[in-house]
Amino acid sequence: MTTSSPAVQTLPTRDVFAALDTSPRGLAPAEVALRRERHGPNELPRARRRGWWRDLAGQFTDLFAVLLLVASAITFLAYGLQEPRDTGTLQLAVAILCVVLLNAAIGFVQEYSAERTAESLQAMVPHTCRVLRGGERQELSARDLVPGDVVVLEAGDAVSADCRLVEAHEVSVNNAALTGESDAVGRTRQPVAAGPVLEARNCVFMGTDVVAGSAKAVVFATGAATEFGRIFRLASAAPRQRTPLQRQVASMARRVAGAALAIGALLFAVRLPAGEPLVDTFVFALGVMVALVPEGLPATLSVSLAIGVRRMARHHALVKKLLAVEALGSTTVVCTDKTGTLTQAEMTVVQVWAGGIRHPVSGVGYAPVGEVTDSQPVRELLRAASLCCDARMVPPSDHEGWRVLGDTTEGAILVAAAKAGLDLTAEEASTPRVTEFPFDSTRKLMSTVHRDPHGGHHAYVKGAPQELLARCSAVVWKGERRPLTEELRAAVISANDELAAQGLRVLAAASRSLPDGRPTQDEAESDLTILGLVGMLDPPRPEVRDAVDACRHAGIRIVMVTGDHPLTAEAVARRVGIVRQPDPTVVTGTRLDTLDDDALDALLAGSGELLLCRVSPEHKMRVVTALQRRGEVVAVTGDGANDAPALKHADIGVAMGVSGTDVAREAAVMVLLDDSFASITTAVRLGRSVYQNIRKFLIYLFSHNIAELTPILVATFAGFPLVPITAVQILAIDLGSDVLPALALGAEPPEPDVMDRPPRSRRERLFSTAVMGRILFLGGIQSFGVCAVFFWHIHASGIPYADFTENDTVYREAITMVQAGIVVSQFFNALAVRTDRQSVFRIGLLSNPWLLVAGCFGIALMAAISYVPFLQTIFNTAPLAAAEWAVLVGLGALLLAAEEARKGWLRHHRPADRREGAQ
Repeated sequence: MTTSSPAVQTLPTRDVFAALDTSPRGLAPAEVALRRERHGPNELPRARRRGWWRDLAGQFTDLFAVLLLVASAITFLAYGLQEPRDTGTLQLAVAILCVVLLNAAIGFVQEYSAERTAESLQAMVPHTCRVLRGGERQELSARDLVPGDVVVLEAGDAVSADCRLVEAHEVSVNNAALTGESDAVGRTRQPVAAGPVLEARNCVFMGTDVVAGSAKAVVFATGAATEFGRIFRLASAAPRQRTPLQRQVASMARRVAGAALAIGALLFAVRLPAGEPLVDTFVFALGVMVALVPEGLPATLSVSLAIGVRRMARHHALVKKLLAVEALGSTTVVCTDKTGTLTQAEMTVVQVWAGGIRHPVSGVGYAPVGEVTDSQPVRELLRAASLCCDARMVPPSDHEGWRVLGDTTEGAILVAAAKAGLDLTAEEASTPRVTEFPFDSTRKLMSTVHRDPHGGHHAYVKGAPQELLARCSAVVWKGERRPLTEELRAAVISANDELAAQGLRVLAAASRSLPDGRPTQDEAESDLTILGLVGMLDPPRPEVRDAVDACRHAGIRIVMVTGDHPLTAEAVARRVGIVRQPDPTVVTGTRLDTLDDDALDALLAGSGELLLCRVSPEHKMRVVTALQRRGEVVAVTGDGANDAPALKHADIGVAMGVSGTDVAREAAVMVLLDDSFASITTAVRLGRSVYQNIRKFLIYLFSHNIAELTPILVATFAGFPLVPITAVQILAIDLGSDVLPALALGAEPPEPDVMDRPPRSRRERLFSTAVMGRILFLGGIQSFGVCAVFFWHIHASGIPYADFTENDTVYREAITMVQAGIVVSQFFNALAVRTDRQSVFRIGLLSNPWLLVAGCFGIALMAAISYVPFLQTIFNTAPLAAAEWAVLVGLGALLLAAEEARKGWLRHHRPADRREGAQ
């Protein structure tokens, strides 16, 4: 049952089942339960988590944490050296230590929560496999596999356990996860010589991908017993990577910290000659430096990104990397396929064409309810197409109706055959499949070879009409086989075009007799007789048209990239609003092959509507590369294994969570849990809002830093012997009034006009000129207000500057007004920065209730500092009168009014400048 089983790779196929104690029909349910208990779930052992105390201790190794701890230690030392000792120095040392502890607590909680969130979000992505159990084909979670299970593999599947092949049809796998070699490697069911199991060509392994073909295999190792499990520790030890945005903010924080050090040194140099004691002057400068360091900035950034990821998940977009969140806000082009993304991926055959006659089909969905009009002439067509299918119809259960296990296109064919009265089970039993040539995107065909009841053999082929027609020499016309003349060929092509023009997906079916059951692919797919055409309707998703309109308003170009017929693609594109002009540019894969890079660049440079049809994954990859050469930020959708290169190469690779293959989901950075294009639009909207919110709390944080610093500088150079705000007060503002509002701004809902703006340039700096101007504007207003109230209160007392001491009631009231003024103005500032250009009253003051709660908490804390005797002693504050609070509220309202006036001026004088950077 494991790799220790007796050389499973050396056994003939018939002996593999006996060696693994199973059968071609798979395991019985009772045996499955016994083996699951014996071997456990098929999952890799989770990396052992460090104890929570280790994670908490790790929070104190951050650069800022180390600096603050050193500063606290120096302050404690200074307190010990002072004669007489100043309790204010002790309070400062304790306050710095509190900052470190608070930041460590926030960081620890966020990291712990992020790990749990990532695990829960990854669990939303299905990891399933198909198995035979008791002769029935089932789809189940990969973790439920046990040794002895018979699995069914197809192109695009991720292999979920180590398996020995017992059937193989042109199978090749990508073993890059195990060997590092990305080239596809062919597999066989034949026994091989003894040796390392990893080198056995008749085995497939957990973590690898099926690139082409189909197979059946027997599981011989699961979970930690697999080859992938043996090396899993290498992947689990990989370090976390920070995104460019995180690095940019961290770099800015370091520069601000450097500026704080420089300002502290300047204040030390200015105050020391004035006769201040050395230790007191040093402690003061140190406190100012510590207070101005943006200690909580990295944590606030992480919170904002994590909130964005959670919001996207609630809207069916699972983001696997934080980098995708910031890139989404810059997306300029979306290359989308058609089936399942723009449409519902619920194919229904509505027309069958054979011998020049159309046969309408009634009924919708996968329930075999309905009929084929005059079905007798098309029974052989539907029989051949059905035998050339791997999908299976699953009867309804208590929880869901009829559904299809496998490709939805094949499911529609099976349903149509059932409506025509065919007994598919009986047909498969009387005409068993002996070999097959799986579909691939190059030839656009699938072929199967069957043995009939009389011992003869037949090939049944289905695929793209143009490709199939080129391999046909005859046609069934009005019930008889005729040579495929140019006139009849033209009739088939005309019928195909008419069906495609109705927005139908069209497949052709053909057959031929064979001399034996082991033909080559070319033999099976040549000299065919075309039986007819099947037209399937895949209705557009109702929500897609609004999503397409939103992308247009957001300046995002949509390019449809599909393997379907040009007429089908154009019909669907018109229904969902991608095409509105009478003559869109329609380019096929054949024409793309004739274009060199310069010609392709010129094609993509056009601003018109563009449809790329009958294209292969290689074409998609080339188009993505060309768009990126032009500086576009490209999002690409895909669901197949062959889409993986384009998904990896795109700025935003978007895989389908329902219909997508495991390979595509692994390659993408975003997975659509509902497969809908509308979820992409929602994710772009939320991605833009995340970037905006980061800017909002940066403006909020740095503008009040200016208000804290300016009074100190003004008082120092004006000759006032004391400080307008102490370091302990500044730290109280940072602890009580900054963190919670900043976090609430990170959770700000998207602005109503966020999708009416052009995409943000990736070259645009987070701290742009406009952002810095807004910081200075808001910080300047706050600085003016707190300086005014401080010196107004000082001058109103009539006491000369030189006579003030720290214990004077007037001085204590003045510094209390400065601290309260900053806190109150920050409440209004938080409201002001919620929008870039729109009035905050338009989006509603109550639309972010957490921001109001956070602001009110800061004001309540400030009131306690002003009135509670114990806190008065710590902060050297005094009670404020109601009139003084009214003045401070007026100054805060003035700040909000000034910002609203600025926004109004922008809307009136610069209506066309709607980039995100225009603050």
